Amino acid sequence: MLGFLRRRRRERIGAQPLPEAWWAIIDRRVPMIAAMNEDDRRELGRIIRILLDEKRFEGCGGLEMTDEVRVTIAAQAAVLLLHRPGTRYYPTLRSILVYPSAYFANTARQNPDGTITEGPQGRLGESWFRGSLVLSWDDVVRGAANDHDGRNVTLHEFAHQLDGDSGGMNGAPVLASPARYRDWARVLGHEFAELAEDLHKGHRTVIDPYGATNPAEFFAVVTELFFERPRAMRKHHAELYEQLATFYRRDPAGDGVRAPDPAS
Repeated sequence: MLGFLRRRRRERIGAQPLPEAWWAIIDRRVPMIAAMNEDDRRELGRIIRILLDEKRFEGCGGLEMTDEVRVTIAAQAAVLLLHRPGTRYYPTLRSILVYPSAYFANTARQNPDGTITEGPQGRLGESWFRGSLVLSWDDVVRGAANDHDGRNVTLHEFAHQLDGDSGGMNGAPVLASPARYRDWARVLGHEFAELAEDLHKGHRTVIDPYGATNPAEFFAVVTELFFERPRAMRKHHAELYEQLATFYRRDPAGDGVRAPDPAS
């Protein structure tokens, strides 16, 4: 019964077009979306409506919560759900906490070289397995404005939420079939190990070195790269690009929508 009522509510909420003022915010803040075709923008608007209805946005550290903040974040979160079948709208996420700028948290962090750093750590964002996601507004704006540098904290943290849909943040989101899991593990496992080896040898890499921290961070980092520097990823990491193109149903390097995965 609850599932039926939720579907009905989503149909009703999603059918309401976004106000022009919200589209103005999106087009000004998120050039990645401003360049989309009308069909994609219409579907994206539906997803944004549902996310804004179901998730609670809270200002922290003195940040006043406004439509500008909510819409800018929800629009980028919606990009990861566009074209994907059986949309789940980040089911374990309840609230998005937004600070004015980078904030500090006491953490024990494993570095790419295996050492542990403990103590206060400056953060741009973080994603918890169940409940909340945290973002720095300054870095949300910066990441969205430059959509060709391969760095976008909003895409990164919401990719962690997709990862967690499978029951844990381990770099393997929900996939369509056992065969897809085998291919995913083979390709991403190899790329993760290769990144660590390249960094150990002092080589420059297209993939952000932070991706070598663990498989969960690797998935989030390559999601950023896929959407913001797709041609570089396809050129240097073709198999990895294919895995993400199949998962996200997108072909940003080819400026088109990817055909459905036959296994899904």
